[in-house]
Amino acid sequence: MRALHLISLLLQYPSLELQAVAGELRARLAADPAVPAAALARLDPLLNRLATDDIYAVQEVYVELFDRGRAHSLHLFEHVHGESRDRGQAMVDLRARYLDAGLDPEGNELPDYLPLFLDYCSTLPDAVARETLAEPGVVLIALAARLEARESDYAPVFALLCDIAGIEMDAEARNALPPVEDPQDLETLDAQWEEEEIRFTADAAPDPNAACPQVSAILDRMRAPLAAQPAPRS
Repeated sequence: MRALHLISLLLQYPSLELQAVAGELRARLAADPAVPAAALARLDPLLNRLATDDIYAVQEVYVELFDRGRAHSLHLFEHVHGESRDRGQAMVDLRARYLDAGLDPEGNELPDYLPLFLDYCSTLPDAVARETLAEPGVVLIALAARLEARESDYAPVFALLCDIAGIEMDAEARNALPPVEDPQDLETLDAQWEEEEIRFTADAAPDPNAACPQVSAILDRMRAPLAAQPAPRS
């Protein structure tokens, strides 16, 4: 499932290096049987913009879309935990899965950063990779729908991920996560990113009404360690 590694590159902060290999990315995706020809055609606007537009303009679009608010955040647990400490434990559990697979993430990115998760999935056998990618399916569907509504050329990337994972973007799935309205001014943005109040109880049990059943199931699956798998491909 090397296509997932290529897609992870498309979702990273645009750089001159990425811009230089945009044509090669297109060629490699076209050669991957996991990527339908129609899906590749829908990626053309993004690939063309990454390859030809001024790099600063490309970076500005990326930051505006993914970094200035929660609606399109590329951090998976952001959409279900916000900044609560539940997210911290979920990330510890996810990182443990990476380590169990023989991967030791470097850099400053958190374990729930989608490109990092895609790189992890790309090391797994195909069937396991699809199953693992489907775990945060509700989040992928929500991002695809939100980006489509915004007419972003990143929307087809998420639609492709849903297709690879074998998850349907039906109306119920699109609305599984509550809508998010990102603020338009800096003061409101700062207030939104403040850490949520943490309440401690005797057994530290999470509020069963804090998330919909679908989201809770996602988290349970992402936290659980995988059964022993063959060593990742070199």
